[in-house]
Amino acid sequence: MFDNKTILVTGGTGSFGNTFVPMTLKKYNPKKLIVLSRDEMKQWEMAKLYADDPRVRFFIGDVKDRDRMYRALDGVDYVVHAAATKIVPTAEYNPFECVKTNINGAMNIIDACIDKGVKGVVALSTDKASSPINLYGATKLASDKLFIAGNHYAGGKDTRFSVVRYGNVMGSRGSVIPFFMSIKDQKEMPITDSRMTRFMISLDQAVELVWHAFEDMIGGEIYVKKIPSMKVTDLAKVIAPNSKQKIIGIRPGEKLHEQMISSEDALSTFEYSEHFKILPQIHDWHLDSMRIKDGKKVPDGFVYASDTNTDWMSDKTLEIWLEENQEKIGKI
Repeated sequence: MFDNKTILVTGGTGSFGNTFVPMTLKKYNPKKLIVLSRDEMKQWEMAKLYADDPRVRFFIGDVKDRDRMYRALDGVDYVVHAAATKIVPTAEYNPFECVKTNINGAMNIIDACIDKGVKGVVALSTDKASSPINLYGATKLASDKLFIAGNHYAGGKDTRFSVVRYGNVMGSRGSVIPFFMSIKDQKEMPITDSRMTRFMISLDQAVELVWHAFEDMIGGEIYVKKIPSMKVTDLAKVIAPNSKQKIIGIRPGEKLHEQMISSEDALSTFEYSEHFKILPQIHDWHLDSMRIKDGKKVPDGFVYASDTNTDWMSDKTLEIWLEENQEKIGKI
């Protein structure tokens, strides 16, 4: 699929990009893999890892800069849009910047991809875009809608857009696992709420979901990976078994549980062996057999949330994952 093609990853120096790049280079043989981000220091550090690989290029740019996106996307075949303002409290206290990056940036990517003849675009979304209660989730819901509508907005052009949605990425920078690891020797572990649950997906699984989206997409689909849940109190217990847990209250904009498919989404959601697919109701695309393929319609009222999930990660499974990934936790 990507052999001898040019791929660009926005926000490519983040946790996702640091996993997507090596995995994609190993599985495929792209002509070029361009890492676009606005952080020159992260690019400098990442470039050292690929100094001997001429396929990997680095491009300083911000998705808020429309003209820069047009230059960056010249000659690009496929785009993975990972750039976002995504820390919930940061978005709450810097709302204008969050909107400019997550919504205006999405519009810039869509316009530039269509005009530059990009073949396929997969945008990364979040559980917080499903029934959003915070600004980050609201902007990502708007972004998802923009990318889905981009398939119609493209007119007679061939550019196709889809979205992947997943929850808490295990071990990524700023997430709960590296935070707990950093304070595991303290006497008390801060827990926002004893009822809190989170979906658990590895970065490798996140990359594989993006690959699948590119292979499967007709345009307009939202792909949701089937993944296990875990209680935050159990996470803390595994990481710091000798620490006392202290309830400190939910942060501004934080959800008690993660949700990736709402009951409203269920009207056009189909189930597959390893994922769900939410199809858009515009233009009756949710009735299109080419998009549905062998999917089975979920029941009306179906909700895919971390607290009602039927698949739960065991303490032992988490212990094994922590042992196997301890050197990478919080570093990518």
